[in-house]
This record gives sequence, C-alpha cells and structure tokens, in this order.
Amino acid sequence: MDPGDAAGDPAAGARRCTGQDPLLLLQTLQTLWSTRERQQLREEAWRGFAALDDPLAGLLDMLESSQGRRGEGPSLEAWVSHQLQCWLQAQPRPDPAQHSPRLEQLQARAVKVLTESPPSLAAPLASIFQLQDADRSCLLEHVHRLYHEGRFREAVMLGTTLKLQPELDVEKMSVPLLLQDKVALVERYVAGFPDLQRRLLALMDSWCQPGFDIKDVARQYPQVASLSLEKLSPKVLSRQVLRLQEQFGMVPALCPHAATQQRLAALRHLCHKRFVEKSLSQENWADHVQGLVGHSPWLQEQLSQLLTSLGDPGTAARCALNLLLPEDQLPATVAAELSRLQLQGRAADADSRPNVKDMKDQHYQLPIPRENVYLLASREDLARHEGALLQPQQVVGVDLEWTPVFVAGGRPRPSLLQVAMEGRVFLFDILALTQPPAGQGAQAFSQLVAQLLSDPSITKLGYGMAGDLQKLGTSCPALAHVEKQVLGGMDLLLVHRQMRVAGMPTPGVDRASGLRGLSLLVQQVLGTTLDKTQQLSNWDRRPLCEEQLIYAAADAYCLLEVHQALCREPARFHLSGDLAGSQRPRHRERPGTQEPPGLREASASPRQVPVAVAEATIPRVPARTFRVVCDNMLQGLARSLRCLGVDAHVLGSSEDHRRAAEVARLEGRIILTSGQPYHTLRAQVGAGRCLLVDGSLKAQQQAKSVLRHFNVRVTHEDIFSRCQACNSDQYLKVSRDMMKQLMWLSSHQEGPWTSGDKATHSQERQEPGPAPEEAPGGSTHDRPCRWLQAADLCAEMPDMLANGTRLQLARVPAGVLRTPGLRHFYCCTRCGKVFWDGSHLGRVATHFRDVLESAPGPCEPSPAPSPAGSSF
Repeated sequence: MDPGDAAGDPAAGARRCTGQDPLLLLQTLQTLWSTRERQQLREEAWRGFAALDDPLAGLLDMLESSQGRRGEGPSLEAWVSHQLQCWLQAQPRPDPAQHSPRLEQLQARAVKVLTESPPSLAAPLASIFQLQDADRSCLLEHVHRLYHEGRFREAVMLGTTLKLQPELDVEKMSVPLLLQDKVALVERYVAGFPDLQRRLLALMDSWCQPGFDIKDVARQYPQVASLSLEKLSPKVLSRQVLRLQEQFGMVPALCPHAATQQRLAALRHLCHKRFVEKSLSQENWADHVQGLVGHSPWLQEQLSQLLTSLGDPGTAARCALNLLLPEDQLPATVAAELSRLQLQGRAADADSRPNVKDMKDQHYQLPIPRENVYLLASREDLARHEGALLQPQQVVGVDLEWTPVFVAGGRPRPSLLQVAMEGRVFLFDILALTQPPAGQGAQAFSQLVAQLLSDPSITKLGYGMAGDLQKLGTSCPALAHVEKQVLGGMDLLLVHRQMRVAGMPTPGVDRASGLRGLSLLVQQVLGTTLDKTQQLSNWDRRPLCEEQLIYAAADAYCLLEVHQALCREPARFHLSGDLAGSQRPRHRERPGTQEPPGLREASASPRQVPVAVAEATIPRVPARTFRVVCDNMLQGLARSLRCLGVDAHVLGSSEDHRRAAEVARLEGRIILTSGQPYHTLRAQVGAGRCLLVDGSLKAQQQAKSVLRHFNVRVTHEDIFSRCQACNSDQYLKVSRDMMKQLMWLSSHQEGPWTSGDKATHSQERQEPGPAPEEAPGGSTHDRPCRWLQAADLCAEMPDMLANGTRLQLARVPAGVLRTPGLRHFYCCTRCGKVFWDGSHLGRVATHFRDVLESAPGPCEPSPAPSPAGSSF
C-alpha cells in the first residue's frame, strides 16, 4: 500500500490492509492517532481486529515492531492493547485465546514484550493473554532478569501485575524501592498478602533500631540510582512504619523500634514545651515523660542527653532525681549536682516551675465557690443531679478534656466532660463512668448526656463543640454521632469568627500575645486570659488533682460569662442583637453547595459534622489576602492555590511538620495538612487554624475544598497573580522585541553587556505596551508588575536581574516569539520563571469556574490557543 494513500484516506487504507498485515493496520492507526480523531480511530481499530486472522498474534506483531521508539506520554500501543481487550470482551464467542493451540507460545512472546514495555501495557496484556495462568517459572525468570538488570521498579510492577508476590522474596524486591523512597509502590506490592505485610513491617522496623545505619544497606545496592536516604532516617521512617502498621491492621508489638523512635520524638517535643516555651509545668512534664520513658534503658539515656543539652546542671539534676534516672548515665557535672541535692535534701523543695512567676491573679478566676463544683463518678451521682442538669430554659456551657497524645498516630481519649450552669459546674468522670465494669453507669451517663444535648429548650454553649462531641462518641459507643442530634446548640467559635474587636481586624490568633482560640475570646470579651497550665496535664490520672478540677470548671464556666457579655453589648463586637444569628451565613449560599468532602473543621476531629443550629461560614476573604502553609505532602495543592492568587507557603521535603506551626504563628497563616501530624499541629495553633485535607483527592479538588471552606473570594484577576513555582507576586513586564533580544544575548553573550546593548534596551523599555483590554490570550490581570528597565538587569549578564535572579530564558520555546498577537511576557523577580498569555489561562478558568466569583467581563476576549508549554 502506498503510504500516501493511507495518509490521504485513512479509512480506505485500513480496509485494504486488514486481513493481510497487522503492521499496515498499525500504520493506519498511527495516521489517525496524529489527527486526534478518536472516534474514527476506535471504529477503524475494531474493524481491523475483526479482519485479522489472529488478533492476539497481530497485537504482538504490532507491539514488537514499535519497541525501542516509545516515548513518554500517551502511547498508541497502550491504547491499541486496551481496545483489543475491550473488543475481545465484547465478542459473543468464547475468548479465542482459550482455544488457540499457540497459547503458550503467545504467552511467552507477551511476557517478553511486557518486560520491554511501559507500565501502561501490563494490565491489558495480562488480561488478553491470561498471563496469570501461564508457566510461572517463565514469568519468574523474566522478573528476576529485570531485577538483576537493575530495573527494580519494572520487576516489582511485573510481579504485582502477574500476582507473583508469594513466590518472590519480599525483602529482596522491596529494599531497592525503599532506598528510592518508593513506599507507595511497595505498599501495592504487598497489598492483599498479610504475611508479606508482616515481613515488610519487620524489615522496616529493624531499620529504626538504635545504632542502625541505612548507609550499610545502600552500599549493598550500588546499582540503585537516586537514593533518598534522608527519607529513611529513624524519625521519618518510624512514622511510615506506624502508618503502615495501622493501615495493615497489624498489632503494635510488631514494630517495637518504630514505637521507641516515636517516643523519643515525643520526649524532644515535651522538653521543648517545658524548657523553651515554658508552657508545661514541671509536674505535668515529669508525668508525661515518665509514661514515655518507662523502664527503657535507651530512652533513659536519650533523656539524660536531652537534659544535659539544657546547659543548666541544676535543672537537669532536679529532673533526673524526680524521674529516677540512673546516675551512671548522667554527665559528671549533672551527677555531681544530683549528689549535692540528695545530700542537702533540697530536691523536695525545688520549685516545680523554675523562673515562672505566680500569675494566678492575672488569669480568669472561677467566680463560684469550690463546693459548687461536683465530680460525678457513679450512677448514684448522676441520679442525684439529673434534675438540675435537665432543667428547661437554662443556658449551659459544655467542654471536654483529654490527655494530649505526643506520639504520631495516637488518638486522644476523652477523660472529663464539663457542664457549667449558673452557679454550678458538673464534672463527669468519663473514665469512671464508661470503663468496665461500669455497666449501668455507662448507660445512665449516655442517656443523661443525650437527653441534655437533644433538649431544644436548653441552650448549649461550646467552642468547637462538634469536635468535642465527636471525641466523646469515640469513647462511648452509645453516643456515637451524638453531634448530629444536638438541638439548641451555640458554637462560640463561629460567633468568634464574626466578631470585630478594636485593634484586631480579624479574629484567630493575637500574634503579639500568643493567645488563640477560647483563651483569646475570653481576653477580648472579659479582659482576662485563661490559665492554660493544666491543659496538657495527664487527665487519665486518678485521682485528679485540685488544680485540674479548678481548671476544668473554669474552662466551662467562662463560656457562660462570655455569652452573657456578648448578649449585653453585641454592638461593641459588631454582632447583631440576635447572637444565634451571628453564627449563620451573612450571604446567601449558592444552590447545591455543601460542605466539601476533602476538609474537616480544624476545631473538630477529622470527621466533624456541624452542630445543628451552628452552621455558618466566615466572611468572604479575598484570595490575595488569604495565607496558608502546606505540609510537604500537599505541594500540588500549594501550586493550585498559588495559581488562583493565594499566598501558599509549602514546606520543603526535608522540613519537619512542626515547622508548619512555626510559620503559621509567625506569619498568621492557616495550616493545611493531609497526614498524621494533624492532631499535633492543631494543638499548637488552636481552633480554626489547621485543616485536614483529604489526600485521596486531586490537587484541584483539594484547592476547591479549601476555598469553599474558608469562603475565599476568587476572581479572574487573581488567576496567575502569583508565581506557581516560588509564590512571588512581583513580575516584570517585557515586550516581545526585548524578549527576542534578551534570548539572543543570553545564547551568544561571551563578555560583559556593552553600553550599546544598554542603549538599545533603554529604547525598548520606553515602549508603553498594549492597553490591558488589548492583551492577547484573554489576560486583563492587574498584576503587580512594571516594564523592565535597564537598572533591573545585571551589567555583566543579560539574563540576570540586578537582584541576582537568573531569568529562565532557555525554557521559552523559540516558536512562542512568533505567536500572532503576543506582545509581552512576564518575568518572576524571585525565581526568574518566564510567563506569557496563552491557552492555559482558559483551561484554569474552566477547571475552577465553580469557585470563581463571576465570569469574565465583556472586555475580556476568549483565551486564544498558544504553543504547548505556555504559562499563562
């Protein structure tokens, strides 16, 4: 067949070639593939399959002929294989492979093709040629060949596709991939095989043991390229191990070394809070530390080193004495100070909170007598006070306390439920009421709480109430989903978001004082702060100390006084007279909108459902004033938000997740996270400042969820107002002629930039450029940019800005300069990335049309096509 005929009439070429040579069919399909006529391509492919004498052998002929010239991106060969799979499934007759006498021969050929093909061919070839039923020795031989050639990823993927995992060594197959940080691929490899999962966990946990050096393992695999050993440090690896242990449903005893590493991380965190932040009392610190260290000699040694690093032998000695640390593990200076304290008997008199002044008089004081605080720990206690708790038409404050969890993956367990009413506070001892052999006490507790929360005549006040109630449901199964049954609830967190206080334009965190959440609300309304000393204490310890009981009562009672103050003077805080109405939206919701599935309110647990009468949204926030910090698992989300004008800081791959809390506090940002650090980060920044993002969603879906959740206002002018690469919002505008000159100088310059070049540029910069409405590609953005001037460029290098940023001119395709109507470019002043108006603008507007405030105005023309790779 004349190739020219096929190009001129592909359909005619297909009709002449089918039934004769599969390669001619492939040639015809290649022609149609280039025209992007997918519907015609599918019809011709199916017609061709039907006309081939042996479709299976024909497919192999086509695949073998195209080996060695496949590139990245969509593959015609993969598409043809998938179409043949669909065609075979649609045939009324039995699968022809089942009756082919050449099946084993075809399977051998298919396996060989598979080992030389991209991963997209694995699934269709395995199905078409029934490779799961082929000679397994032959299949294993190919997997081992790939492995010995250093193609570890291909070997694992082939073994996974052909279900060969039970016959392969899981350690041998997994180690090279773990060294390259391909944990997700290893997870898929062991999925569905519990024994392999246990062996994988045991291997990874062995790498967490003290003194282990991952470099010793890496040296055994010199053929492994692009090692990612920083992801295999004990700290990072232990988080991975515990995540997999929970995901696989394995017992914690299988990962002892990872658990020890997590306890060490918790010890470091506690020492930071005690000795740097000074936010934890000595008593509470010692209580938590003792529970973490236990009788582990290694952890005792690590704690001794942490205490020594404080640089204060006296403090280290007092801590060592309280924790009964072995003296032989202490440095000489600390051991000497410890001996002196023991001899003088001063340890018992040591201040439990050194250098911390008694500040009680400056904090919120419980305004009721101590005898009006009741601890309810039995069924009889509940029956005695049931009438007071269920009295109609009253207002009560509801709060919850739980022991903080400092180990990644741990879940807090509620310990105390506080219900405050005028003149009294009731403390429900959840542990005593719900723990076996409580029995009838647990039932009475559940019934009383459910009745209280569902009574619409009783106003229930809370701060992040839905999250507290969900935690309560995890501790008491009879109260599961109780947050959905709340009637008469008022969440002061939502009221707080609507408040406006003089000197503080937006609620959230007062960076000057460090206050946040309920403590900030109390300070703004009552003029005093909450004493949070006992917040991180051990609430599971029994009996509770007097300081804990007073703290718990005050945390609930302050809700009543805040509510009374807001009701008395709503105008002072820019609230309406109907305080409950302050929780509701101030704008009409669009039809069909609902809470995005990818997010959960930060003040609640990861599966919060709003309280019945407390559904509200915060005021609209302009995209360019909305600031977030994303953990290193959400880099795609950060790029999508930057694309819409949001100031999105993203952590580097090696930065610890706690860095997000530091950035959030210093720069007033919202934390977005998708992993285990959610509870830790939320505890550090307070309610409403940390959100859990669904990691299973695509980046664009995550971005839409974030914007809807925070009611962020995005307009067409916001699109590409920030650089997606570096987050800068400062651009320099360059005319097309000047861009041509810069690109030419960059590729030909051998010496300093001459004065003649400067003069030429000086003339160029005087070009006023097109008016905004004339900008090609539909871009009328009011970007914070100005025309490039001679002073902006480095005298020695024409492709470098005076601030040291090198323009990425080499990444601009030469063909872009010939685009009709394209008059200017935009250069990021921070990273040097070059942008220009093109079809990408229209695609972004289409992808995010449901979150954009309005459609483009009449002065904005439709986005014009531009060469592939255009940035705007």
